[in-house]
Amino acid sequence: MNAIDIQGVYKRFGRQPVLHELSLAVEPGEYFALVGGNGAGKSTLIRLILDFMKLDAGTIRLFGRSSLDPSSRDVVAFLPERFTPPAWINGEGYLRAFLKLYGTNWKRSNVEEMCDSLFFDPAQLRKPVTALSKGMTQKIGLMAVFLSGKPLLILDEPMSGLDPLARIGVKRILKRLRRQGTTLFYSSHMLPDVEAQCDRLAILHQRRFRFTGTVGECLEKTGTDDLEEAYLRIVMEEPERESSRSSPS
Repeated sequence: MNAIDIQGVYKRFGRQPVLHELSLAVEPGEYFALVGGNGAGKSTLIRLILDFMKLDAGTIRLFGRSSLDPSSRDVVAFLPERFTPPAWINGEGYLRAFLKLYGTNWKRSNVEEMCDSLFFDPAQLRKPVTALSKGMTQKIGLMAVFLSGKPLLILDEPMSGLDPLARIGVKRILKRLRRQGTTLFYSSHMLPDVEAQCDRLAILHQRRFRFTGTVGECLEKTGTDDLEEAYLRIVMEEPERESSRSSPS
């Protein structure tokens, strides 16, 4: 049984197709990265996985359950790209609320350990979130996800706004969660992070997956030893490919 199973997914906004015939499978315990440019549809696909948007065609299943079944999200902890907690709450209040939502007990020792891992002063949790920087707010969102105990984490640009120390902390936490069997599905613009952390990746470009596989397979396909160069070659060859498809024989 796959952790995420996407088959023939199609999505349009009005008459404009934004995702076309997407299919992939993410295995339990796998770290899978979704890569693409701004506007490629990464966040749209994540919203479809979580049933925040209606599918126009295709199916999505989470650990065997249809994404249309609300219970499928019982196994998921999610961090959106634009994480903005309610202005009236402080950091501790947010963590308490979301851990309760995730069905996880609040333990101050666990929270303080997580703060240490992300180089975050626990005293900052008492401040209203409006008094915190983007990076500090992002750390609070990550804490809730990492403390959730859920087997599937879905993160949309998780490193957004983080300073170098926090990025190091996140990578260490992800290594620890991998050893515990956690499945990670995340979008990222940061290809060095993808190369270091993921088992496989998918490159989403012009509505379709242009590559799905391991980093090694991506490098071999493009004849390079650098993932950024490999990504560039894959997305830049598409206009030529599309042109050849439309040319008369």
